[in-house]
Amino acid sequence: MISRFFRPVVEGFKGVWRHAAMSLSSIFSVMMSLILVSIMMMFTFNVRRFTQGLEHSIQIAVTVDYGHEAAEEEDRIALAIKDIPGVTTVTFSSKDEELEYYIDSVANEEAKKLFEPYREDGKNPMHDAFYVEVDDGSRLEEITHQIEQIEGVDEVEYGGASATKLVSALNLVRLIGMGLTGALSLLAVFLIANTINTTIENRSMELGIMRNVGAKNSFIRGPFLIEGIIIGLLGSIVPILMTYFGYRYLYRITGGHLVSDMFVLLDPEPFAKQLSLALLAIGVFVGFLGSYISVTRRLRWKR
Repeated sequence: MISRFFRPVVEGFKGVWRHAAMSLSSIFSVMMSLILVSIMMMFTFNVRRFTQGLEHSIQIAVTVDYGHEAAEEEDRIALAIKDIPGVTTVTFSSKDEELEYYIDSVANEEAKKLFEPYREDGKNPMHDAFYVEVDDGSRLEEITHQIEQIEGVDEVEYGGASATKLVSALNLVRLIGMGLTGALSLLAVFLIANTINTTIENRSMELGIMRNVGAKNSFIRGPFLIEGIIIGLLGSIVPILMTYFGYRYLYRITGGHLVSDMFVLLDPEPFAKQLSLALLAIGVFVGFLGSYISVTRRLRWKR
């Protein structure tokens, strides 16, 4: 008689323990997924920053033909360059400025003195020039070819195909990072859906009773949706803490840049805070979505 009394209690405890174990497993899985999502998002957004910095650092150098160095001609050339789609800024540099820049680039002081005669009027061999910045580094070659067609342009240089290949490679890496972030988020949805699905299986008798007494689907669905949201919320706590404090630490020890000043990291304020809020939103959303998918499918099957 005693065993008959305790058997349901024991079975109830076993069911609760199984459900708790599944929930903890889901929380841990969501936590690991969000940690990877955080890493990929930090990587992706900083690669985007690197790409933008590289695009702005690459300029198209346009030298003006000697026969078109009159002010009116150079104004015409500058306007023609500005009219090309994708061109953001056009900066003029006189031949005297070009000569001084070239002399300053020579390290040997004795060698610099050899260029002194060229500073005299009429002896400067340099060209007037324009320096052009574009909004999309992948279009450098295309814009360069368009500039070459302008009358009065002597020569156009932009760093060659290696510059555009580097920009394209960084853009590809960023797209791959975004794809992996999406895949990891879908994995978290699947894990939560699996947990909720198991919960519904364990409580199938209870759900049947609720249906028999006239409970609506929205009433039955509510607790499971809340459970999924809680799983997503709890799973996001550790990733948020690691992201917020970890990125700030990384920024501090690297001085805000990697390898060179060209690769500047995003400032932790407000990036770390925004990324933490994004992880919280992703955790809650995947928890809700995973629960909704699972419980909706189950309720449809039970009809």
